[in-house]
Amino acid sequence: MQHLEHNPQRNDTAEFPRRTIVAGIGVAAATLAAASALSNNARASAAPATSKDPKSAPATVNAGDIPVGGGAVLGDVVVTQPSSGDFRGFSATCPHAGCNVSDVSGGTINCPCHGSKFNLDGSVRVGPASAPLAPRSVSVQGDSVVIG
Repeated sequence: MQHLEHNPQRNDTAEFPRRTIVAGIGVAAATLAAASALSNNARASAAPATSKDPKSAPATVNAGDIPVGGGAVLGDVVVTQPSSGDFRGFSATCPHAGCNVSDVSGGTINCPCHGSKFNLDGSVRVGPASAPLAPRSVSVQGDSVVIG
């Protein structure tokens, strides 16, 4: 029969804190994952509802938010106002490489990927894009520009 003696080199107290630390890390990771999921759900519910369903209500923007001689990128659509009361809509997807245009400034719609610039009527001002932005339907109803 083997005689078991207490091994003085073994430190039993080191096992408990190590287990506690590992368990604590696991709890922290689970808490972080749950908080992230809840945060994403809260953010998603706070965002305006968008749908590709043609029966859903079209998006609108206040006409005053689109400057004369400028425009705005609104998700996957660009709305411009080349002259007072003349609103135009375009896809925000650059036809060159499929990037989304980033802003409307200096009288042009600007793509950050390869430097293409489009006039406020959607035509190409500076390449490498060789095709205009695809038109999107917009209309004015009262003080609102209706997209879609």
